This record gives sequence, structure tokens and C-alpha cells, in this order.
Amino acid sequence: MPADLLNSNRSPNWNDAGPSEPVVVYEDVSIAFDLKPVLENISFTVQRGETRIILGPAGTGKSVLMKLANGLLCPDSGTIRVFGEEITAMREKDIYKLRSRIGMVFQESALFDSLSVEDNVAYRLHEDHVPEDEIHKRVVEALKFVELEQAINKFPSELSGGMRRRVSIARAIISHPDLILYDSPTGGLDPITSTTIIELVVKQRDVSHATALLITHRLQDAFALARNRFNKETGRMELIPDGGIEDSTRFLVLNEGKIVFDGNTEELVRTTDPWLQEYIS
Repeated sequence: MPADLLNSNRSPNWNDAGPSEPVVVYEDVSIAFDLKPVLENISFTVQRGETRIILGPAGTGKSVLMKLANGLLCPDSGTIRVFGEEITAMREKDIYKLRSRIGMVFQESALFDSLSVEDNVAYRLHEDHVPEDEIHKRVVEALKFVELEQAINKFPSELSGGMRRRVSIARAIISHPDLILYDSPTGGLDPITSTTIIELVVKQRDVSHATALLITHRLQDAFALARNRFNKETGRMELIPDGGIEDSTRFLVLNEGKIVFDGNTEELVRTTDPWLQEYIS
């Protein structure tokens, strides 16, 4: 997708928090369900253009953390700021407006079975009353980006798991979001298909430079994101030479609802913490 098309629909408030201000800020955030703590005193920031990979055992609150960033859940205490605005204090209609700047890739794709691929990808644009000819043009662009334009008239039941996940990514990026939330985009996929999805995430990161939060249960996917870049000339993901790492990709590791690591790739692989060493081994 050409850079001008990727950036053509940026919000006029793209710099409203200031170019050096973080895109996402969690300050002492806690939430519990049925009196059982899920997240406790979570504080971290995500800088503009950063991809933050969220790791941790199952049931440690990763998906809850991500839903808080989109205003789908509200914390019991603490504050969350997105694009400089405190979403924990916003009205529902203002949160809905804020979501126009956020793309979400849900677990298991969450496509509408009764809608074609084109209508699934175009769903948000229909909600925003974008003209039909513009919608079709942008759907084609988004599907080309995920290399799935040939499936535009198919329905989700006709697609493989990997294809459905790629449609979900196309739906997330069609509005040219400033922030993308990936909730386990490779969950349930075989290793080869997972690599295809990670390559798309790397492509989106390096072409659009959007900020992203990404949950994964697969350490190999996490380190693939950190050690690869998208080569625009070859159109493929390639290892960074000489064992290099992508500076914009950082890690957040949760365990039992608390942050046990917040840092870059090199810091993670060189950790001396016994629990972390066992987790990443």
C-alpha cells in the first residue's frame, strides 16, 4: 500500500499530545472480577511508533490489559491516557470517537459470518458513512496489503484460519489507525501460517509506523518481530543483519497480574531473573 494512501486518513489531531508524548500511558491501573484481582498496579508507557509486545502465562491479564486500552473495560483504580486523553474519565460517545483512531485485531478474528470479506473489511467505513466508491477503493487497498484481494467476494466460512486472520488485519488497518491492538493474532494457527501473520505485522509496523500493542503466546513470534524488518524492495520480511534488533520493538511481561519486565529485547534476553529466564528459555 503506497505511503500516501496509508497516511491519507490520519486524524487531524495526530500530534494533539505533542510529538514527544507517549501514545499510551497506564498509571497504577488495577482491575478485579468477582473480587479476584486480575491486574494490580500496572504502570507503563508506549511511545509513538513503538511496538510493545505483551507476554506472560495464560490467565495473567494480557487481554484485559488490551481491552482497557480500547475503553472496552474500565479499571477499578488508576488512569489510562491514550493520545493524551484520559479514557478512564471519558463519556461513552467520546470513547467511540477515540476508537476511530484505533485498529483492533481480535482473538479468533471475530469476523461477521453473514458478511462477505469486502463488507467485513468495510464495516467501520460504513459506520462512518464514507461514500461507497471510496469504501470499495480502500477495501481493495487493504486486502492488497494483506495479499488477499482475490478473496474479496468470499465469506468467512470459505476461508482458512490464516486467511480469516489476514482479513481481520485488513479490517483493522483500513481506517489508517494511529494505534493498532493485536490480541493474539497468531493464536491457534500452525507455525507456517503464524509466520505469515507476523510478517504482515512487521510490514504494517515498518510501512505505516503506527504504534502497536501485541499479545502473543509464542515466543518465536515475539523475537521474530524484534529481529526482522520489512524490505520494501523485496516485499518480504528479512532478518536484521549481524544479529541486530528493531529498536522500536519492546517487551512487557506479566505474571499473576503484575508487570515483571518492561524493557527492550537485549535486556530481556540478558535478564538474570530466574522466573524470566525459565519463561523465555
